[in-house]
Amino acid sequence: MFHALVLGLVQGFTEFLPISSSGHLELVPRAFGWSRPEGSAAQAFDVALHFGTLLAVVVHFRHDLRRYVVDGLHAAKNRSTASTEGRLAWLFIVSAIPASVAGLVLNSWIDERLGTPKVIGWSLIGFGLLLLVADRAAQKRPLQSLTLRDATTIGCAQVLALNPGTSRSGITISAGRLLGLEREAAVRFSFVMGIPVIFGAFVFEMAQLLSGGVPDGLAGAMVAGGVTSLLSGWLAVAGLLRFVQTRSFTPFVVYRVILGVVVLVVAYR
Repeated sequence: MFHALVLGLVQGFTEFLPISSSGHLELVPRAFGWSRPEGSAAQAFDVALHFGTLLAVVVHFRHDLRRYVVDGLHAAKNRSTASTEGRLAWLFIVSAIPASVAGLVLNSWIDERLGTPKVIGWSLIGFGLLLLVADRAAQKRPLQSLTLRDATTIGCAQVLALNPGTSRSGITISAGRLLGLEREAAVRFSFVMGIPVIFGAFVFEMAQLLSGGVPDGLAGAMVAGGVTSLLSGWLAVAGLLRFVQTRSFTPFVVYRVILGVVVLVVAYR
């Protein structure tokens, strides 16, 4: 239960902060010497964590999502009278396609080849420095200026987040900033475009879980992990949107580089 609470907090905060949730979920159990769940137990716990973070971002953007759904359906029927929100709704969907397809195709390969401490360490440093470079340029484009080409580019960048240590929010924010989006606009697009991807991961893991069943004695840990990931995820979403109104991503870059160096020193020794 204690492990579930800790990992739920880790998942919630790191899913939305640009510091890599998958990388932290690999590193934390290794750092404390915890036994890692396998098979159906791992699937069950992943379902709970993804459900918590999915609820967190949906709750925070619930009013925006309602408008995107209504205007998006209207845009599908009549493109000539589509509103800005209706157009953005379809761009969010387009941006989620590359990572969704790549995740289904490369799932086994990713589990076998990626996620080692060395890969995570170098990814934390490399993609952290990319975020620093992207955030330093002068970008003034609002979210409403996003084009189909922009959404596709950010969606392709999101594929890199399948590698633990990259950070889904970090790489999509970097791509948005490099395309000229304002800092808050890049963060907002990153969060909303992540909803289909997180939902897809939840559905995929739920299907696997249903085929094997929930292991005995794990229900309490699943609830604990899901609730803590929900609460910490909601705090991370709200906090980062407020943070970027007045500050840059430099503190997150510094954290990534320091953590990456520590991981590499331990891994190579």
